[in-house]
Amino acid sequence: MKTTPTLGRSWIVFVCFFTAALTNAQTPAVTKVAPPNWWIGLPNPMILITGEGLSAAALESETPKLLVTQVRREPSGHYLFAWLDTHEAMPGTARLRVRTAACSIPIALSLQKRNQSADGFAGFNQDDVIYLIMPDRFADGNPGNDQPPDSKGTYNRLQPTAYHGGDLRGIDEHLDYLKTLGVTTLWLTPIWKNANSDYHGYHVVDLYATDEHMGSLQDYKNLVVHAHQRGMKVLMDYVVNHTGPEHPWVANPPSPTWFNGTPDDHLDAVTNFSALTDPHATWSEKRGVLQGWFVNKLPDLNTDDPLVSQYLLENAVWWIESTHLDGLRLDTFPYSSRRFWSKWLTELRKSYPRVNSIGEVSDHDVTIASFFDGGKTQFDGIDSQVSTIFDYPLYYALRDVLLHGKPMQQIAGVLQHDWLYAHPEMLVTFIGNHDTSRFAGEPGSSKGKLKAAFSLLLTLRGIPQIYYGDEIGMQGAGDPDNRRDFPGGFPADSHDAFTTMGRSPDQQEIFAHVQTLLRLRQAHSALREGKQWDISSDDSYFAFARESAQERVLIVFNNSEMARSVTFSLSATPLENVGELEVIFGGGKAEIKDHAAAISMPAIGVSVFQAK
Repeated sequence: MKTTPTLGRSWIVFVCFFTAALTNAQTPAVTKVAPPNWWIGLPNPMILITGEGLSAAALESETPKLLVTQVRREPSGHYLFAWLDTHEAMPGTARLRVRTAACSIPIALSLQKRNQSADGFAGFNQDDVIYLIMPDRFADGNPGNDQPPDSKGTYNRLQPTAYHGGDLRGIDEHLDYLKTLGVTTLWLTPIWKNANSDYHGYHVVDLYATDEHMGSLQDYKNLVVHAHQRGMKVLMDYVVNHTGPEHPWVANPPSPTWFNGTPDDHLDAVTNFSALTDPHATWSEKRGVLQGWFVNKLPDLNTDDPLVSQYLLENAVWWIESTHLDGLRLDTFPYSSRRFWSKWLTELRKSYPRVNSIGEVSDHDVTIASFFDGGKTQFDGIDSQVSTIFDYPLYYALRDVLLHGKPMQQIAGVLQHDWLYAHPEMLVTFIGNHDTSRFAGEPGSSKGKLKAAFSLLLTLRGIPQIYYGDEIGMQGAGDPDNRRDFPGGFPADSHDAFTTMGRSPDQQEIFAHVQTLLRLRQAHSALREGKQWDISSDDSYFAFARESAQERVLIVFNNSEMARSVTFSLSATPLENVGELEVIFGGGKAEIKDHAAAISMPAIGVSVFQAK
């Protein structure tokens, strides 16, 4: 049987140019299709076709039951938006065709069935402990991608702002270390393709690709699979507020309203969120937050534009469905409008009911930070729909008390405002992250104070987050010094802190302290999900109880440099009928007499007692 040969791409291009010359029509070219594939059963996608000569192009479907319902062309000719109806389509390679008067270009789009596996998509909860990793600084599992041939990025471990070689495979190889520590959930800073010099991941240039220094999409999938096999979850760091300055969109935006401003004409971002929480503030006071370019150079995406919002929604769906992620950490949360977040997260939840989110609201004022939390409407009538936020007010209070000698009531004062949150028990608590100086590197810090900080972090209400290396007392001042390499994660390292033998005595002491606390937290439901009751405090000590359906515990923290003994009443508290307080952590002692607790506390430390 004689067959007609298929035209090769070069022949199609030749025919297009020849026809264009005869008809004076535009020659189409397609360089990118986003998303690159889709799943039947998910909401119908909008695809963005990037190329040349598309200002008068049409898009046709050559696949039965796959419909092109709408097309939007941009005058620049670089972009073509198209909306597809995939509900009746069959799995396989769908064939589309971009057509102009000059000729047509075929496009293949893979349509897949959704994976029905229950693996992943789980969300996080009070049983979890989140571990924040900056992949480039954790472990180098594949030295072959330290200097990718197509990257102009600098690889030099001696330069704090250069690439150091850490990657996804390196994290994968150390999952057992994290499991042994007691971690249940991983949060990685962005692994998207970034500009050539941006090791940290926050200057994205392609939302549908992994950074070549981090590894491949398959490496990312493998990491998630292996984490799930160990009972661990994975959160993606998702950025909607901005792109990197070198993103191709900056020179040629997909639509006139894709960004707020241009490189030559834009607002500088305002980092004070108070205007957004003020019902009397004018738009002029709010614009700098919502439309300003972060650090005056990161192009601000107009997330209130329906096209941008739809693109970002589908991108998040693509990553979640492709890799079975469990949740999202939402970068620079207040810098995009609450109306955008409310709609975006509501739509995302329709496809993934259990996948939840943490918003970054970097503000010390609890009345401001709580405004952005989800679970209730504010004066604007909008619920942001975010599952929870990071507890920055408690972070500042913990550091002020432990490192700067502030009175203990400062911590209690933050907790007294928990009524401002719909679910304060879900707040993500921390003593440091990639944007703050290391706790161990702060003036006034010590091994004892670091251990005390962990003791409070892992016994107070909330979902604790640990920054990589803090569990071994890593040093570091502000960015980028706070992003040093984890010792032992790189081929030339002299010692390996991933192992007991490779840790120094001080590192091992801190590690064992954190590990013991995490095991204690896992063993006692009151420390994970128990309601918190503040019992007593003065300038240097704080006593609080945690109560679950199964048990009650008392936690007493002494911030004094000397051992102390205190007595406080338990009357009219959940502990008033307790007959005995058995110490289960720390070196304290307790005696119950006449509905009062007499507590002996070691210097700078936490004692945990189980009520009998």
